[in-house]
Amino acid sequence: MSLPNAIARGAGAVKKAVAPRTATSSRARPPSYRDTVTDLPRQIADVVVDLPLCLVTPLFRLRHRTWGAGPEEIAAEMPGDDLLPRAQYLATRAITVSAPPDEVWPWLVQVGYRRGGWYANDLLDNFALPSAREVIPELQDIHVGQRLAMVPRPLERTAFVVDGFAAPEWVLWRTPNRTFAWRLVALPGGRTRVVTRLATAYEWSRPLVLGTVVLMEFGDYPMMRRMLRGIRSRAETGHRRMARGRIGRD
Repeated sequence: MSLPNAIARGAGAVKKAVAPRTATSSRARPPSYRDTVTDLPRQIADVVVDLPLCLVTPLFRLRHRTWGAGPEEIAAEMPGDDLLPRAQYLATRAITVSAPPDEVWPWLVQVGYRRGGWYANDLLDNFALPSAREVIPELQDIHVGQRLAMVPRPLERTAFVVDGFAAPEWVLWRTPNRTFAWRLVALPGGRTRVVTRLATAYEWSRPLVLGTVVLMEFGDYPMMRRMLRGIRSRAETGHRRMARGRIGRD
């Protein structure tokens, strides 16, 4: 077992309590359905824009499963690589964010339904709740075993669990048939390379497996592209706010 995977699975998984150094608002709170009314037109537009991508995604499967990632990132080890060695769906994607890792990290920590959302197609993946546009202090706790819901009434198979992490470097989420790893790599100039790897095993003996196949093969690429861009937009906006605040104090 590789060192990152040993850390991710070990009982003593690394947990660094790092206070997020990012712009927050004293009024920041998880979005509620009251916010959906004004946000619904944007959500519908997002779905309309992404629908053609969903339909053609299987035709460009290799390209879409490596969107934004370089050859070295695709070949590199990630936490959780050994958990699903026979996964039929494996996607490694990446994006560069003009903000340091400790300002990107809080957006990952607060992911989840009824939390910060998923920063993608809210109408489809967050039950029309708008994803947060602010870092929410009350959602900045993270611990091994923590559930990140994907549906209103999550079960073992419908919620990610935090399997291990080292803030603000990497985090691994998992379900019984899926692993979702994130790595934040510091770049020169206060930037971050965000690399994510999603692995899914198709459990052909289960009755709803075809739904999983359709979700992965048709819906994963448009949603993940939008999620990565959503994280980038939010982190860079927060970074600019902090920069303006420092200039104002000077």
